[in-house]
Amino acid sequence: MALYLGIDVGTSGCRAVVIDTQGKQVAAYHVAMIAPEQHGVRSEQNGWIWWKTVCELLEALSKAVSMGEIAAIAVDGTSGTLLLTDADGNPLGNALMYNDARSDHEASAIAAAAPAESGAHGASSALAKLLWLQSNHRVSGNARHALHQADWIAAQLSGTFGISDENNCLKLGYDVINRRWPAWFESLKFESLGIDHSLLPSVTVPGETIGTIRPEIANHLGLSLQTRIVSGTTDSIAAFLATGAAEIGDAVTSLGSTLVLKLLSDKPIFAPEYGVYSHRLGDRWLVGGASNCGGATLLQYFSTQQMATMTPQLDPTTPTGLDYYPLPATGERFPINDPTLTPRITPRPADDLQFFQGLLEGIAQVEARGYQLLAELGAPYPRRVLTVGGGATNVPWGVIRARHLDTEVISCGDVQTARGSALLARSYENDAS
Repeated sequence: MALYLGIDVGTSGCRAVVIDTQGKQVAAYHVAMIAPEQHGVRSEQNGWIWWKTVCELLEALSKAVSMGEIAAIAVDGTSGTLLLTDADGNPLGNALMYNDARSDHEASAIAAAAPAESGAHGASSALAKLLWLQSNHRVSGNARHALHQADWIAAQLSGTFGISDENNCLKLGYDVINRRWPAWFESLKFESLGIDHSLLPSVTVPGETIGTIRPEIANHLGLSLQTRIVSGTTDSIAAFLATGAAEIGDAVTSLGSTLVLKLLSDKPIFAPEYGVYSHRLGDRWLVGGASNCGGATLLQYFSTQQMATMTPQLDPTTPTGLDYYPLPATGERFPINDPTLTPRITPRPADDLQFFQGLLEGIAQVEARGYQLLAELGAPYPRRVLTVGGGATNVPWGVIRARHLDTEVISCGDVQTARGSALLARSYENDAS
């Protein structure tokens, strides 16, 4: 029976999940990794740290899995992380991480040239990073490839550099609707320099075969020489796929420090005035938005232990009547895009349990408002909402959310992002058959 390997390269470690043809998990491993270097708005990391960690991960995996049965491998990585390499794939300096925001001047140049719906806006976009790297004195004339984190690891496995995917390239400015690099690139200038088109990767559909495993890696680990390396994706999209969401109208809510909504749609939605954007998944679209509401607000008032103690005492069938918009600080992105929006967390009842439930109801209202907005913009209303993140296991909260959403709410518990990449590795094989 064929096996499929997904690798998730994060900021604190790398994870691997192996599944079989039915999607059953066969193995899962995790290896810790040195954290990126942080200096104010700057965040960078040596790419060889990623590769060393991935190698350790594969070594551990080879001791427990029949590696010769692995038919395909897919990699996901942090969205917007970018590095430049020479023709042989050697990094020319550190990678700029997903949250690196040093490129504010470059972002201003992009804002003057790019349409509002482009994913390339902002100082942390991959395109802003590319402009910074192009003009930075540390980058020599040896630069040949601009690659995202997942691209570079996949290339180390296959030996073929200069290939990316439609999901990672969204923040590099790629036009996912027309499937090409956009015409407005020609008008983009920064310090008299335009984009060096020779650095831009060839863009593939996630899951498409881009090569086979390098013979030396195959021989060392016991992999088949026919093991396919397939085009990967971003970490957030891999997490979406890991839930099993696959039908139009399937939605995934991540209840972490913030509230992130993603919905599988038959059409793209770009509404930057509401913080709404779309990723392409084949001929379908992943529409999403992210609110600042979430666990970060809850932790301002209660510890994790306090919330765990109060949760069984909640009465989700009896609304508190409190009308909160529980932001952790001033400013909201979605479903209201207003940097001046202030938290609404008054009045506070004397009963902590009632207050806690009121906060949960407030976040649920924001979630429902978000999906309603996506529907008003042309996306389908969720037929079901799958839930991941720390709040996914809170059963009373699930009841509250289902009432506000008026649709089925399903907890996915602790879903491994690497499983999404494993499913991506399997998807092309299923389509081909």
